[in-house]
Amino acid sequence: MSVIVFATNNAHKLQEVRRIVGDRLEIRSLAEIGCCEEIPETASTIQGNAELKARYVSEHYGVDCFADDTGLEVDALNGAPGVYSARYAGPECDSAANVAKLLGALGGRDDRSARFRTVIALCRGGRMECVEGVVEGSIAREATGSDGFGYDPVFIPSEADGRSFAEMAPDEKNAISHRGRAMKKLLEIL
Repeated sequence: MSVIVFATNNAHKLQEVRRIVGDRLEIRSLAEIGCCEEIPETASTIQGNAELKARYVSEHYGVDCFADDTGLEVDALNGAPGVYSARYAGPECDSAANVAKLLGALGGRDDRSARFRTVIALCRGGRMECVEGVVEGSIAREATGSDGFGYDPVFIPSEADGRSFAEMAPDEKNAISHRGRAMKKLLEIL
């Protein structure tokens, strides 16, 4: 079985990707290759951050690596939080604070259309390739569900039945999610 490194120490993302990939690839985390340093995400785009992480790990650890970056783009907020989704409420804040800030920023607005966008950058043999997965939806007025992570409790995908990602079983979410779509494209390349 082929082995590849996923440039993350986010346990939720790692679990989600391993579930999507199944037994087609062995996915190793940064911790499993001894990478403990914080990899800077200083690019101004989602793709730029994914490329920075993949290139850093590949160059410093000599492994084939893929990295993702995801942004939630809310139309009424001119695409915010976008590239700053993970630190929307501040660098030390958690997902609950990010969700609270998002709901506060939207207030009573009727336009709640949004999309999740994931870019995966694959660095292997010194070459970079990128794939993207997007899912359209809307932002709920309050958080619902207990599965998932991040903005999942307030994101309602258009292709579903009105439930948030956090109300879906993992396989159900992965079948239509932004990360699931990007991972399927990555698997085609690999």
